[in-house]
Amino acid sequence: MFRYSLMQDIVRGLAYLHGSEIKSHGNLKSSNCVVDSRFVLKITDFGLHSLRGNPDLEEENTFAYYHRKLWTSPELLRLHNPPEGGSQKSDVYSFSIMCQEIIYRNGVFYLNGVDLSAQEIYQKVKDGLKPAFRPTLDYSECPSEDLVNLIKKCWSEDPNDRPDMQSMKQQIKKMNKDGDKGNLLDNLLSRMEQYANNLEALVEERTGDFLEQKKRAEDLLYSMLPKSVAGALIRGETVQAEEFESVTLFFSDICGFTAMSAESTPHQVVALLNDLYTMFDSTIEQFDVYKVETIGDAYMVASGLPVRNGNLHAREIARMSLALLRSVLSFKIRHRPNDQLKLRIGLHTGPVCSGVVGLKMPRYCLFGDTVNTCSRMESNGLPLKIHVSPHTKSVLDIFGTFDLELRGAVEMKGKGSVTTYWLRGEIQPDGTKTEAIPSQPTITEA
Repeated sequence: MFRYSLMQDIVRGLAYLHGSEIKSHGNLKSSNCVVDSRFVLKITDFGLHSLRGNPDLEEENTFAYYHRKLWTSPELLRLHNPPEGGSQKSDVYSFSIMCQEIIYRNGVFYLNGVDLSAQEIYQKVKDGLKPAFRPTLDYSECPSEDLVNLIKKCWSEDPNDRPDMQSMKQQIKKMNKDGDKGNLLDNLLSRMEQYANNLEALVEERTGDFLEQKKRAEDLLYSMLPKSVAGALIRGETVQAEEFESVTLFFSDICGFTAMSAESTPHQVVALLNDLYTMFDSTIEQFDVYKVETIGDAYMVASGLPVRNGNLHAREIARMSLALLRSVLSFKIRHRPNDQLKLRIGLHTGPVCSGVVGLKMPRYCLFGDTVNTCSRMESNGLPLKIHVSPHTKSVLDIFGTFDLELRGAVEMKGKGSVTTYWLRGEIQPDGTKTEAIPSQPTITEA
């Protein structure tokens, strides 16, 4: 593109001169061409051919004299007194010599592998040898075959065989695909603008992909941790361990899960847990609770952390437990549709300490005796029953809407004898009762 741009600028300049009163340049050579700050080639030294005397007479038989003649057409070299303004056909010849310079970038009249002086070249061109003596021009070195053919026409021995500037202007324009878009700098700026636009679109696309992946990662983190904790980790903050004076915990597991797993395939077990916990997750969204974790068939939920909610934590966990127990009654096991899934639930209220454990896979964990006690409440419960500790009952009694049945003293490992209760339902404002199990079967503790 750069070479075509220079050639096109020369042709435009010569076409202008040939169409003006000047008619021809007469002394066209590479040293008479300059390139401005916008990479536009400008032709100089035309019009005023001599200021005093004839420089050729003063410099004859010197290197400078013969070197200057290397751009001159052979017909003018043979004239004893050539016209000072040259001719248009001679300008065409000079243009062809400059094109060879532009292509090879090895100086005027480059002869590949041949070492001749300027005087020897001058003499060979002037003598009109057959074939005509011209500089090296190989098809392999040129941008196109059409350009080689055009240059060879331009330095034809017979001036009449050389094309005029208007014809050359059209041919160069046809070869230079970007010629209609302006000069070299304009083309470069246009391409840079196009590249910048493409780059901007690419950056926007990549940014969109990055933001989408970032959102997915954040959503995953929000699903694993409480929102306040996940937000702090995303901001790069350190999450400190925190104590909570009173929270209510929920533990549940599936009675007979081990035996059921032994009679089922691994895929069936995974499908069962996935269906069950999907239902659980959609149910607990209705309450102010946080799912701490699931381990196998065990499901752990807390209320009152990480955002404190006064005494509402016991009410939220109780209502959630009733809703989960009702939903279990309508739950169907895919590979055992006739079996009733039996959920065992335990509730306990007390102080806990929370913190984030791990870096690569951070987990929001709860620590304290309250966690152990709630686990004991669940393991000492019965299928399709909500086992409530006395601490949870004391908080639920504040609301006065929950139906609690005394179970009695229960021996618990590490706790001794503990008086516990069953949560049967909740009295609604209109006086109706929401029961855990509308038609609850009789279940003995024996």
